[in-house]
Amino acid sequence: MPSRSTRPATPLDDDDYPAYTMGRAADMLGTTPPFLRSLGEHRLITPLRSEGGHRRYSRYQLRIAARARELVDAGTAVEAACRIIVLEDQLEEAQRINEQLRARAR
Repeated sequence: MPSRSTRPATPLDDDDYPAYTMGRAADMLGTTPPFLRSLGEHRLITPLRSEGGHRRYSRYQLRIAARARELVDAGTAVEAACRIIVLEDQLEEAQRINEQLRARAR
């Protein structure tokens, strides 16, 4: 998965800032609100809620949703796509940890 920013200057620079409504997020991804809801149902992304209860998505979440859409467009079931993305993230983390351990051993 794409990396997250470390020090945002403003909330809009923050990859985790919930800046996008469901409709805007769906438009940006070229998908539908039900697709985004399904990603939440499969616990791939959990959008924050506005005071009125509306889902709000961050740029980080949109990148994850875009990856899920790529997999679904290629014929992968939504549930399987979500699992693949979780496993990719776990693999990336394990590789990062391995690299850190190798660097310490040198």
